[in-house]
Amino acid sequence: MAKKSVKKTQDYDMRLLKDLINSFCISGDEMDVRNLIINYIKPFCKDYWVDKMGNLIVHKKGIAPKVMLAAHMDEVGLMINNIDPKGRIYCAEIGSFEVMNLLGQRVYIKTRKGYIPGIITINDVSNDIEVGKIPTINDIFVDTGLNYKELKEKGVEIGQYASLGRKFLTLGNEKIISGKSLDDRVGCFILCELIKRMKNVKNEIYFVFTVQEEVGLYGAKTSAYEIDPDWAIAVDVTAADDMSDNPTKYIGGGPCITIKDAEMLANRCLNDWIRDAAKRKNINLQLEVTDVGSTDALNITVSRGGVPAAVVGVAIRNLHTAMSICHKQDIIDTVELLLELLKSPPKVCLV
Repeated sequence: MAKKSVKKTQDYDMRLLKDLINSFCISGDEMDVRNLIINYIKPFCKDYWVDKMGNLIVHKKGIAPKVMLAAHMDEVGLMINNIDPKGRIYCAEIGSFEVMNLLGQRVYIKTRKGYIPGIITINDVSNDIEVGKIPTINDIFVDTGLNYKELKEKGVEIGQYASLGRKFLTLGNEKIISGKSLDDRVGCFILCELIKRMKNVKNEIYFVFTVQEEVGLYGAKTSAYEIDPDWAIAVDVTAADDMSDNPTKYIGGGPCITIKDAEMLANRCLNDWIRDAAKRKNINLQLEVTDVGSTDALNITVSRGGVPAAVVGVAIRNLHTAMSICHKQDIIDTVELLLELLKSPPKVCLV
């Protein structure tokens, strides 16, 4: 195993990471994160636009190959689908959750008049749910402390979003952070830090901050078709299992390469280039083969006539919860890894 690379966090704008994680932007409502990113990258790149889908595309001109790096702006959340006469607000999932992880969590309902706080709760187990039964999304509701009439007066209605309310938090180990939307604001942060560091990179790069990944990878599909890259990498997160009895991915263990997920086989040639870049920078890598989930890379790789694509991610504990956890050094190492790859990129990656 290579010696661990160590970069100081003060070289990175952790205030941006905090702001990204604290923003409320469920799939289909990514504007606030997009505006935050635009304001941040303006001093470093003037060539950017928002496409019809809502993706933010940042273009760095250069020579071949034409590279696409994608990270999604959206997060999982809830959407109101019913308000009963008692003021109980029932919701549909936007993305996927383990419902037990939602109980007791704070949420903020986004109305045209502002945000209304609430708590996810459940009826008395002894009266309404069989003991031992795992509750479903239909068993839980949001309690705002308001009755039906008061909710209507405040503009609460079906179709509005309810975002998880946990904020950015540094844990007992100051290198470990927690928050509600590390998936994939961590990836957005990595792309922003790369945009700042493009001075010695010669090739053409499209940094794409995609929309609606959590509900179907839709932003990646349209942007990849528009860009038609020579190769691409989805910069995302993956589930750490280091608290289990049979761990394979650790927070603090380095960036992860996803070789296979539930729906995609990553390009082997591109993975080899990534591994070579890691060796040059003495960065530890973790390898993942999983039957669960997928990323923007899936829709990128089948765009047009096909695009060689890979996935580089950061290991996260408690994925798709209000209290995800990751290690700052993994984020920094992913920036350094991708920067090294972009300085000496493959022109083509066929297998």
